[in-house]
Amino acid sequence: MNKLNQWMLAAGVAAALAGCGSTVKLDDVAVEDKAGQAVSVDANAGANPSATAQASSNVKTLTPTNNANSADMVVAGGRVVYFDYDSFAIRSEFQPVIEAHARVLKADKARKASIEGHTDERGGREYNLALGQKRAEAVRKALTLLGVADSQLEAVSFGKEKPAVLGGSDAAMEKNRRAEIAVR
Repeated sequence: MNKLNQWMLAAGVAAALAGCGSTVKLDDVAVEDKAGQAVSVDANAGANPSATAQASSNVKTLTPTNNANSADMVVAGGRVVYFDYDSFAIRSEFQPVIEAHARVLKADKARKASIEGHTDERGGREYNLALGQKRAEAVRKALTLLGVADSQLEAVSFGKEKPAVLGGSDAAMEKNRRAEIAVR
C-alpha cells in the first residue's frame, strides 16, 4: 500500500468516526414538571449538596409514615412509581411505596435494590434514556434521603425500550412513565 492510499484510508476512517459522534448532552436535557415550568438539573448536584438545597427553595422533607407493613407493601406489588408526562418529580401518592422500600432496605443492609426508569414512546431515544435515568435517580435520591445507603442502590434507564403496556393510547402511555424498584 503506498503512502497516498494510507493517507486516504486514514482520512476516511477519521471522517467516519467524526460523523458517529453525538453532540447531545444527556445532562442538559430540558424537562418540564407538571406545572409546566422548565426544570433544570445541576450536573454537580452530588458534589455540593448544600448549594443544591439552597438553590431549590421548594424542596420537601420526606417523613416516614407507618401506614402499612413495609414487607407486605413490597411483596404486594407496591414497587412502581408513576410519573407525569415529561416529568421526573415524584408524586406524593407514591411516597408510601418509597418509604416501604426504604424500611426494608434499612432493616437488611445486605439487600440491594435496582431502580429502573422508563418512559412512554414519545420523544427520541437519547431524550427518553435521559428522562428515564432522571426518574430512576429521583427515586434513588428519595430512598437515600430516607436513610438507605447509596451502596445498596443502582439506578438504570431503559427509556422507551421496555414498555409495561403496548399501544399509543393515553392510558397505555401513562402506565409506561414509571420507575420500578426491584429489591433482591
